[in-house]
Amino acid sequence: MDFYVIIQLILVAIGATSAMTWFSYAMSKSFRELYKEPVLLSYALKKTNISLSEKSQKTWGWLIHYIIGFLFVMGYYIVWVKNMLSVSPLNALLLGVISGVIGILSWIVIFKMTDHQPPIDFKGYYIQLFFAHIIFAVTATALYSITLTLLILLKAYVTV
Repeated sequence: MDFYVIIQLILVAIGATSAMTWFSYAMSKSFRELYKEPVLLSYALKKTNISLSEKSQKTWGWLIHYIIGFLFVMGYYIVWVKNMLSVSPLNALLLGVISGVIGILSWIVIFKMTDHQPPIDFKGYYIQLFFAHIIFAVTATALYSITLTLLILLKAYVTV
């Protein structure tokens, strides 16, 4: 994996994670529930008794959220370059469904491990989380396709 691909995957992860986060924040506001992953991550960190200031917990909540997004994009990239799935809208939905299930299971584990039971509608949270991951995967696939084209052009015309 070369420098350009790493930059490409970072940009894809930032875009896809931001789209997912925007959706979660919109659903949180619409349903008047706490469906904000970075906020829930910072609360989970607080429950681990790791000695961090409140500001650091919030920062780490956001950072962890984007790191996880990058790891999902890395997984997608491996699936795409190994030709397990093609880069297509239908496969983006499939990746979103798989990611949604992984996301829900991960949050169940996080809540159990940290003994954190936020006052939220868990069923509603998991439903919105499932759809947030579909948005993540569709956005990641679209951005990957666009950046792949740009990367091919960049490599053809620019030398570093």
